[in-house]
Amino acid sequence: MNQPLSSPHLPVRPTVGGLMRRVLLAMIPGAAAMVICFGIGVLINLLVALAAALATEAALLRLRDRPLKPFLTDWTAVLTAALFALALPPLAPWWLTAIGAAIAIALGKQLYGGLGQNPFNPAMVGYVVVLISFPTEMTYWTQQPTGITATLQAQFGQLGAAGLDGLTGATPLDALRSGLAQERIVDEAVGGLAGRGGWAWINGGFLLGGLWLVFRRDISWRIPAAVLAGIGAMALLFWLIDGDRHASPWFHWTSGAAMLGAFFIATDPVSGATTPRGKLIFGAGIGVLVYLIRTWGGYPDGMAFAVLLMNLTVPLLDAHTQPRVYGR
Repeated sequence: MNQPLSSPHLPVRPTVGGLMRRVLLAMIPGAAAMVICFGIGVLINLLVALAAALATEAALLRLRDRPLKPFLTDWTAVLTAALFALALPPLAPWWLTAIGAAIAIALGKQLYGGLGQNPFNPAMVGYVVVLISFPTEMTYWTQQPTGITATLQAQFGQLGAAGLDGLTGATPLDALRSGLAQERIVDEAVGGLAGRGGWAWINGGFLLGGLWLVFRRDISWRIPAAVLAGIGAMALLFWLIDGDRHASPWFHWTSGAAMLGAFFIATDPVSGATTPRGKLIFGAGIGVLVYLIRTWGGYPDGMAFAVLLMNLTVPLLDAHTQPRVYGR
């Protein structure tokens, strides 16, 4: 396909808005799988997060005396809202979603000067804040699609503890942690949860979209490959040592935010490493940290914490992994 040319003959570089739209399109298969598995609560989370993110972006741009249209139409706030919302439980209260999305924009992006200045992934900043601040509400994962009435009551009304207990249940990673803590082997701890929640289909959808972005060269293959290799290598090592106490690489690849994190979160071009070797180290570090947090940390899935911790290393990685200059 011929690209439009600018004078005299260089191809026009893709715009920020165009890249963000393609990333959002690539997320559709995984997001659709989440809606099928968990119900319309996923869509409500997306709409609430989008409204809160755009409102916060507009308010802070106005306070900073910046023009609204160029920054509101570059789709970066929309992508941040989508990544944050897809990481939330499907029955998360609307106010939690709104607070988290606002924090993602305010503290994760605008506080540092806006797009291109933020050292941390904004969506993960918002997610970690609500995860630490509202741990109970962040456990409202359903075991099957929830009806419209029950979803609206849970997210906008007062459903009550008994109702929530009847709708929500453990994710595969939660079941693994609690089961092993009770000295049960992996098969007994997890049982059929990995298939019941549809997590393999969800991760497969995000993998499909991520591979499309890699094929288009919108993202580098190095970071997602290194993230999955880091998770897989650690899981394989401990699985071979004691398969009764540690889950297989396949389980870790198809559970939680493995594919969403590898292809859509860790590949953030602003907060991630930029050199070829740096990307490999950055991604591998995220993968190793995800496994360590999942296995021995205080949270069942460690993608958000792993990404933020590795964001801290980016200046060092970029400084010490520069490619050798030709001729030297």
